[in-house]
Amino acid sequence: MKKTIHFTLNGEDRSVDVASTDTLLEVLRDKLGVKSPKCGCDRGDCGTCTILLNGASVRSCLIFAIEVEGQEVITLEGLSQHGPTPLQQAFIDRSSFQCGFCAPGIILTTTELLAKNPHPTAQEIQEAIAGNLCRCTGYEPIIEAILEASTR
Repeated sequence: MKKTIHFTLNGEDRSVDVASTDTLLEVLRDKLGVKSPKCGCDRGDCGTCTILLNGASVRSCLIFAIEVEGQEVITLEGLSQHGPTPLQQAFIDRSSFQCGFCAPGIILTTTELLAKNPHPTAQEIQEAIAGNLCRCTGYEPIIEAILEASTR
């Protein structure tokens, strides 16, 4: 059975028909054309599907789309509507990502961290991004970029 849900996506009111079993990740990618959240593991382990739901970083593969009725969803596309944020610019300046597959999830997770703690330590950053897997960088350039962004 289909249901129409209404929510805010990247600052715009959206309505979309969903099945009760549709995940938010499926709806974002397949029905709304939002491509930054990716399906990496489909179990919430890798963090590539991370979005901000009412300001909190969550795994969109673990949320049924009907659960976001009336809520606010932000994806990487919503963060960079007016150009790179200072956090994104720090990642660019430091060439922090290689393949970029993990980048949207790490950026959104870190956006939440910096909103709560504008000047985190390296340890706090490591803890915050622990659920975001990156197979390319070894995390050092990522942590350095986040530390740099926290001083801007």
